[in-house]
Amino acid sequence: MKKTVKLLFILPALFFIKPVAAQTFAGAEASQPHYKALYYLDDADPDKIKLTLKNIDNALEDTRLKGKLEVELVAFGKGYTVYLKTNPYEEALLALQKKGVILAECSNTIRAMNIDKSTLFPFISYVPSANGEIIIRSADGWVVVHP
Repeated sequence: MKKTVKLLFILPALFFIKPVAAQTFAGAEASQPHYKALYYLDDADPDKIKLTLKNIDNALEDTRLKGKLEVELVAFGKGYTVYLKTNPYEEALLALQKKGVILAECSNTIRAMNIDKSTLFPFISYVPSANGEIIIRSADGWVVVHP
């Protein structure tokens, strides 16, 4: 009797179960004419640096954003190592710069850490402070990304 009662409740419920359909979502539509993103790097970990540089390139190559994206990379704290001539990032940085990426270093970090600018790549720019850059860019509508 108990099995019969259970089946009476379970069988009708099976008619209401719908099979799960495959998702067809292809991502957000880039409906704006222009996008701006500020990536920041404050870590010397090589994996973090490589990930950040790859993330920037991926965004620039996204077919939805192609030709619509303005990007800046600002480094501060230990992130300054991305711009050290002794590190292996020159080729990747130059490739990003060729795609229009602004490469900036925090002047406060240079002073606070006593970094000789001659040890950094000559093709980078300097901002007074990375925090100021993040604040200003954010207020100006830039998306702030910290991979």
